[in-house]
Amino acid sequence: MNYYKVGTIVNTQGLQGEMRVLSVSDFADERFKRGSSLALFDDKDRFVQEVTIASHRKHKNFDVIKFKDMYHINAIEKFKGHVLKVAEENLTDLSDGEFYYHQIIGLPVYENNQQLGTIKEILQPGANDVWVVKRKGKRDLLLPYIPPVVKKVDVTNQRVEVELLEGLDDDED
Repeated sequence: MNYYKVGTIVNTQGLQGEMRVLSVSDFADERFKRGSSLALFDDKDRFVQEVTIASHRKHKNFDVIKFKDMYHINAIEKFKGHVLKVAEENLTDLSDGEFYYHQIIGLPVYENNQQLGTIKEILQPGANDVWVVKRKGKRDLLLPYIPPVVKKVDVTNQRVEVELLEGLDDDED
């Protein structure tokens, strides 16, 4: 079974079994809603156990969650640094123009049919996502996920078309 990362437990929150999660999902409200089933993986990416979300709320830049049947800090403290993943079978179909991170990461990025690099990570700094493009012999390129920059995402044909606006590529020759 395939699993996809949705967040990392970075710390505990209070004494009642809540945990701070750094989410890497555009669908945090769906992933962490009450009753959702997730898989817990340790820092060596080994499966630990299935967990069910008992509660979820936002606090600052974190998603604060609690697992069902783990209502005390002593029950969850050992999970600091663990990764939460969703099973592929629990993914829902998306609308046209929507993508899961795992569908985007690894795609080659092109401008005018010239490959710039591949997407290695997606950041969520605020108003819009930023796609980090790994390039050979150059620094990573940071692309804001906005219509003037990202022109087309073709998951089927494994291709992202972009137009670099002035100032985006500070490594230009």
